[in-house]
Amino acid sequence: MRYDAEHKQRTHQRILAEAASAIRARGPDRVGVAEVMATLGLTHGGFYAHFTSKDDLIAHAITYMFDQSAARFERETKGLAPAEALRAYLDFYLSRAHRDAPGRGCVLAALSGDLPRLPEAARARFTAGAGRLPAAIAKLLRDIGTANAEAVASSGVAEMVGALALSRAIVDEERSDGILCTSREMIMARFGVGPAP
Repeated sequence: MRYDAEHKQRTHQRILAEAASAIRARGPDRVGVAEVMATLGLTHGGFYAHFTSKDDLIAHAITYMFDQSAARFERETKGLAPAEALRAYLDFYLSRAHRDAPGRGCVLAALSGDLPRLPEAARARFTAGAGRLPAAIAKLLRDIGTANAEAVASSGVAEMVGALALSRAIVDEERSDGILCTSREMIMARFGVGPAP
């Protein structure tokens, strides 16, 4: 059976979405091509019509994840004044819901620990995407008049990513919640959109 180009593109996107979710949730080393394809009801052989290797899939999935994260930022902040947008995004990012959904969560928190062991193509795509969230936050900070907006955004994102990753690693839910809450309050204060805790 022959399929049109749109069908191939839809299948390509389905593979990327499934791989991205699995990579975020379990890490790239624990995701197999056969498993991704089987989950979608596709054959392992059909994979090679879309990607040259698992490494190629991971590299493309990283770009896909950053695109998803940028779309999420847009959804969380759309139509809001800059300070309100920053608060809304921090409320989403440093939340239980985000912590408890690693398969749909931030690629920075999910993959930072794995990146040094991944092939150069994956690291290059991660490097290209890693600046997108700090840049988006810096724009909002400039809009509210923050001095050194890029530096403030960069350090804020570093704490956000670290807090999310650490909150996922802690088995004590109360401590995990505390990490999220404290970091959210401290970053809001640093961004000038909330009182110091």
